Formats: sequence, structure tokens, C-alpha cells
Amino acid sequence: MPDLRPGLQHLYLRDEDLRLGIELLFYAYRDFTAEPDRMLEEIGFGRAHHRAIYFVGRYPGINVGELLAILRITKQSLSRVLGELVRKGYILQRQGTSDRRQRRLELTEQGAALERKLSENQRRRIAAAYRAAGPAAVEGFRRVMLGLIDERDRRKVAAEPAKTPPLAAKQRA
Repeated sequence: MPDLRPGLQHLYLRDEDLRLGIELLFYAYRDFTAEPDRMLEEIGFGRAHHRAIYFVGRYPGINVGELLAILRITKQSLSRVLGELVRKGYILQRQGTSDRRQRRLELTEQGAALERKLSENQRRRIAAAYRAAGPAAVEGFRRVMLGLIDERDRRKVAAEPAKTPPLAAKQRA
């Protein structure tokens, strides 16, 4: 991918460059979500369903409280979304082993297939952009994205290479 502003050096903090960064994020998000949005619409789901399916797939056994903390939506909204996903066979809820009040979430086979289908185009897009940009740009991109995330989540996301959320791992041990 060509440099959008050759010789930029330290001028990237100018207002116009900051606005370009904002604009690029809007365009990237639009295009990144377009195909999954179409697929979700066909089955009567929306982006909240996609986000729930993605994070339940990413962190099998995540509890509802942990998912709420990631998605930052109301309990009522998550309850509606999870209810649909459970009723339609995409997510399975199980009681926690150490705390029976907890509901542990995992994808069913149908849910895992939907997650793969929804993420396939997104993984291709990211892989192509990473290949075109090269390793140094990928590392820079990761730093910028981490810098955009609130600090409390930044430490968690940056330190989490595994598919198990820290709270769930402690509770299972």
C-alpha cells in the first residue's frame, strides 16, 4: 500500500492528518462490516449478534459478565441477543462449575460455522492489508489500534495471546 503522504515524518499530528485518520477508520469499518452485515441480515441478525458470536467463539466458556464488559452494551440488549442466539441454536449456555449462578457461553457447531462464515472475508481483508503493508506497518497498526482502546482493555487485549479470558482461566483452575 503506498504511503498516503510521502515525507510525513512528525507532521502526522496536524489537524488534517488527524481528520484523515478518522475518515480512514470510518471507511475501513464500513467495508470491513459490509459483507457480514449482508449475511446477518439474511438470517435476521445484526452487528450485536455478530459481535457476540465472535467473542464467544474467541473465548469459549466466557461468562455473561465478561461478555458484557467486552461489548459494553446493556444487560437488556445482551439478553435479547443471547436469547435469540440460544433459541436458534448458535450459542450454548451452561452453568458455571464453581459458581452455579454464572452462565458460561460457547458456540454450537452451527454457531462456529456461522462465525467462520462471517469472519472469512474479514480475515482475508486483514491478511491482504498486512501482506501489502509489511511487518513494520503491521506492528505500527497494532500499536495505533491499541492506543485507541481504553487503557483498562488495552492491557487485557495486549496481554492475551490465548483463547481463554483471564477470569475464566482462574475460575476453571
